[in-house]
Amino acid sequence: MTTEPPRGAEAPPELVQLLTPEGERVEHPDYDIDLTPEEVRGLYRDLVLVRRVDLEAVALQRQGELGIWASLLGQEAAQIGSGRALAESDMVFPTYREHGVAWCRGVDPVNLLGLFRGVNHGGWDPAEHNFHLYTIVIGSQTLHAVGYAMGVQRDGAVGENGAATIAYFGDGATSQGDVNESFIWASVFNAPIVFFCQNNQWAISEPLEKQSRIPLYRRASGFGFPGVRVDGNDVFACLAVTRKALADARSGQGPMMIEAFTYRMGAHTTSDDPTRYRLADELEAWKLKDPIERVRAYMFKNRIADQDFFDAIDAEADELGRDVRKRCLELPDPEPLAIFDHVYAEPHRLMDEERAQFAAYLEGFEG
Repeated sequence: MTTEPPRGAEAPPELVQLLTPEGERVEHPDYDIDLTPEEVRGLYRDLVLVRRVDLEAVALQRQGELGIWASLLGQEAAQIGSGRALAESDMVFPTYREHGVAWCRGVDPVNLLGLFRGVNHGGWDPAEHNFHLYTIVIGSQTLHAVGYAMGVQRDGAVGENGAATIAYFGDGATSQGDVNESFIWASVFNAPIVFFCQNNQWAISEPLEKQSRIPLYRRASGFGFPGVRVDGNDVFACLAVTRKALADARSGQGPMMIEAFTYRMGAHTTSDDPTRYRLADELEAWKLKDPIERVRAYMFKNRIADQDFFDAIDAEADELGRDVRKRCLELPDPEPLAIFDHVYAEPHRLMDEERAQFAAYLEGFEG
């Protein structure tokens, strides 16, 4: 009797990989990248600090300080690699898990926590960071992203110094109508957009085989544009593949889909219990592919950093964790009527009526 290997334990043959789980640098005929030691150290720092913010957020939720949290644990390389590939002019349309991309766009992590603490509706200006507000509705941001990309196209912002759009979503979202409709629009209008799918193997409790009978990246060809599958735990490969896809989009070559083959090491959200639907040996197999450990191994082998560097990064991460926790707990509760402030840009009669009704309701509690 033979047993199947844990899901994802064996790397798919079509995977673009530049850094193995053991920290060995490999070449790829279509994608390569030449990183300086300083750039490698910067990527490592990003990975470690983003994971620290994520772990602090999970702890805050478990202690009742956040309503919920969607962890990125295990997906750091996909987010940091793609996030660092972005040009300043590119626009990002995230889901609710792109904390690493938010970090790359300069969004204060405490603003992310404020959303899940219930004290703001996002807390950052999308225009300032070129990073849209988090989208909770699965897949709807892909349509928004295509519309934005078509606007960029019509504004003539194409070429080497132009702008591209990137839309993030998960493997489960590929079953949503909005995502497939966005593929059609992007293809037909040759929109300058990159569809970045983080395939973390589980759509909450539904495994990948319940989503598709073929690799997700191959779906793109059915809509008329290219797709590629990259090792989502390899920050070098994610950077190289996304950088090229964005450059192609800016130059007028149209959309592309990137499937980052990765794994959700934690729960779907803090309200989920993954032990009810997946096996421990699957988790153990993916621990050997940890995105941070492979970069650390590469840096040691190539003498890019010494123990003092790693100790300094760990100390910075601990300080960041303390700072994020402190400022999160200090976030003021908003005034109840503030919920009406930013629903419409201009005065709105119905909204004014509802504000007055709610104000009257609140007055009933005043002694």
